[in-house]
Amino acid sequence: MAYVIYTIRLLFTIYSLMLIIRIFGSWFQSFQQTSFFRFIAHYTEPYLNIFRRFIPPIGGVLDLSPILGFFLLQILEWGITRLLLML
Repeated sequence: MAYVIYTIRLLFTIYSLMLIIRIFGSWFQSFQQTSFFRFIAHYTEPYLNIFRRFIPPIGGVLDLSPILGFFLLQILEWGITRLLLML
């Protein structure tokens, strides 16, 4: 069971890192054109778009959706690991 919990936590960590790369990468126009960034955006945009429906970017520039995204990821990770520990 420890391996399953470790794997789940690792996957959540990897996705969180992908979100961080997506956020910082969006500040640099030249980085947005790379295939690496397009790969990251492909897997993070659908998740962030869920939150953008509720909180549109402020002034068209300041996007707060990643804050909610990180918060929900932490809650999901905590809930899933607690559920698995109870088994």
